[in-house]
Amino acid sequence: MEKCTLCPRECGADRNISRGACGADSTVRIGRIGAHFGEEPPVSGKRGSGAVFFSGCSLKCVFCQNSAISANGDGKVYSLAELEKALLSLAEACENINLVTAAHYIDIILPVLEKIKPQITVPIVYNSGGYEKPEALKKLSGIVDVYLPDYKYFDKAVAEKYSRAKDYPEIAVRAIDEMVRQQPKIIIKDGLIKKGVIIRHLVLPTRRKDSAAVLRDIAKRWKDSVLVSVMSQYTPFFNNSTFVELNRKVTTFEYESVLKEARRLGLNGFMQERSSATQIYTPTFDVN
Repeated sequence: MEKCTLCPRECGADRNISRGACGADSTVRIGRIGAHFGEEPPVSGKRGSGAVFFSGCSLKCVFCQNSAISANGDGKVYSLAELEKALLSLAEACENINLVTAAHYIDIILPVLEKIKPQITVPIVYNSGGYEKPEALKKLSGIVDVYLPDYKYFDKAVAEKYSRAKDYPEIAVRAIDEMVRQQPKIIIKDGLIKKGVIIRHLVLPTRRKDSAAVLRDIAKRWKDSVLVSVMSQYTPFFNNSTFVELNRKVTTFEYESVLKEARRLGLNGFMQERSSATQIYTPTFDVN
């Protein structure tokens, strides 16, 4: 993999020699593989979502709950054969295969996904921070059944402050456009999602107005094609920065005002209980 431009950072790293801006090299490093019950109800189901938490991330938000693997690169290196075996096991045991933050590995793992796709009956879920290139996502057409992207920020200044990605809003919109193009209709059977796009938004302290702007943009662009998950699970435990405004949980007023806007816009989807703002939603990762 020479001069990697797979993600919007376009760092140009030769990952055979050094790590890219995402923190990954040419190997596949994974922090955890197993059933995960912290997703939206039609994703987790009764058997759990078969989550594969890939190490590294091109976004590295300062409040990331998975920073042990996204920023620090903790995890275990898997061969493609080991990954294939693990994915097939997940397909047998769980409601779906859930690829968490896999953008920087697309070119490496694509042959494995193409090989297992005809062998499995559960959906493949692509769980993303939203900072993706449409050209990369096009490679997943016909493979990914359910897209689970974040739409984190509407304000470029906020995106720059917390993710060093001033271009995040425009990048996320183009990425979600491509996801909706591939999966334009929500299909839920027996309480489980089979096809479609669920857009997630995490409400942050002091940023309720930006959250409302995100929801208005979702309603304007994709209202009839997607579900929306409004999340309250932020906790200061995730704050890996010196930004003092992140040193508290979201207030009931902040979260309820965002939900009020979601209802006003007529968005369909999910909301979290305020009790979700706790460390228990952080997975335990393997360290190697």
